Amino acid sequence: MNISEIIEYLRGYRGRELKLMEVCGTHTAAIFKSGIRDLISPDIKLISGPGCPVCVTPTAYIDKCVEYAHKPGHELLTFGDMMKVPGTGGSLSENKAGGARITVMYSPFEALDKAKADPDTTYVIAAVGFETTAPAYGLVIKAAAEQGIENIRLVTALKTAIPAISWICENQQDIDGFICPGHVSVITGRHVYDALAEKYKKPFVVSGFEAEHILATIYRIVKQIETGESQAENLYRNAVREDGNSRALQVLDEVFRPGPAMWRGLGVIEDSGLYIRDEYSVYDGGSSMLYEDMELPAECCCGAVITGRINPDQCPMFGVKCTPVDPFGPCMVSSEGSCGIWYRNKF
Repeated sequence: MNISEIIEYLRGYRGRELKLMEVCGTHTAAIFKSGIRDLISPDIKLISGPGCPVCVTPTAYIDKCVEYAHKPGHELLTFGDMMKVPGTGGSLSENKAGGARITVMYSPFEALDKAKADPDTTYVIAAVGFETTAPAYGLVIKAAAEQGIENIRLVTALKTAIPAISWICENQQDIDGFICPGHVSVITGRHVYDALAEKYKKPFVVSGFEAEHILATIYRIVKQIETGESQAENLYRNAVREDGNSRALQVLDEVFRPGPAMWRGLGVIEDSGLYIRDEYSVYDGGSSMLYEDMELPAECCCGAVITGRINPDQCPMFGVKCTPVDPFGPCMVSSEGSCGIWYRNKF
C-alpha cells in the first residue's frame, strides 16, 4: 500500500478503540510535528510511554550530581537537558548560579581531554540515557583505563528499555500495541521484542521517525490486531538489524552489569539499570541505590503521564503552574519529555 492508501485506511478505521504507545520521545515529537493524530481515526489513541531518560531519573540522582558539583576539586559535566531538572536542593542550573562547578558538555569524550589537561580536578560525568547513549559512556571508561586517566568519575542513571516495556505490559493491560523505539532498537536489534510479543500477545513494531514510517507502523499494528496476530516487526530496516549493533552490545556487556533501577513514575524495575562493573570501579561515582524522589505537588501527574495513563494536557498543572521556564516535573524539562513536547506544540 502507498501512503495515501494507509492514511485512508487509518482515517476510516471504525473498530474498537485502540491504545497504541510510542516508547520514544522523538516519536512523540514527530507525531506532533506531522499532525498524525489528525490524519487517523479518533478510535486510534496514541499515547506516550517512558521514553525520556531524563524524565524517569529520580531526584536522588540530581542531588548526587549537585553534591559533586559543590565538592572542592571536582567539576560536573552534563548535557543541557539535565540542567533544569528539580532536585531537593534545586536544579543544576540553580546550583551553577550559586557557584557550583558545572559545565554543559556536548560529548562525554570531552572529559578525557579535560582530565588530562587538569589532573588536579576530578571530572564527574552525569551519565544519563538508555541503550542508545550507554555505549558511549562505556567507551569513555575504556579509553580512560587504557590511557591511565584516573581523575574521571561517572554517576550513572543508565537504563534499558525492554524491562520498562515489560513493566508497562504487566501493569497496564489496556495498551493494545507498541511503536517500538527506533534509536534503542538500533542497539538492541529487533529480536528483543519477540519474547514480549509472545508473552503479552500484542504487536511490537519498530519504527523510523518520518511521518510515513510512523503511519506505516500504526497501520501494521492495527492490521495485526484485526487479524488476531501478535508479532514483532521491523519497519526501520535501513538502521535496525535483527541482532542489533554487536560492537555496542559488547561494550555494554564488558563495562556494565545489570541491576535494579528506580524509574520515576514506575518505581523500581529489576535488571533495568546499568552499573559499572568491578573491573572499572575506579570510575564509579556512586550510582547504586539512588532511589529517593522529592515529593511533588499533589496535583502533579508526572507518574500518570510517564506511564501513559493520561495525556500531558490532562494534568491540572500543565501550562499553568508547570511550564518549560518554571517546571515542577522532569517531563516538562527535557526536549524528549512528553509534557515539554505537548507544551511546545500547544502554546
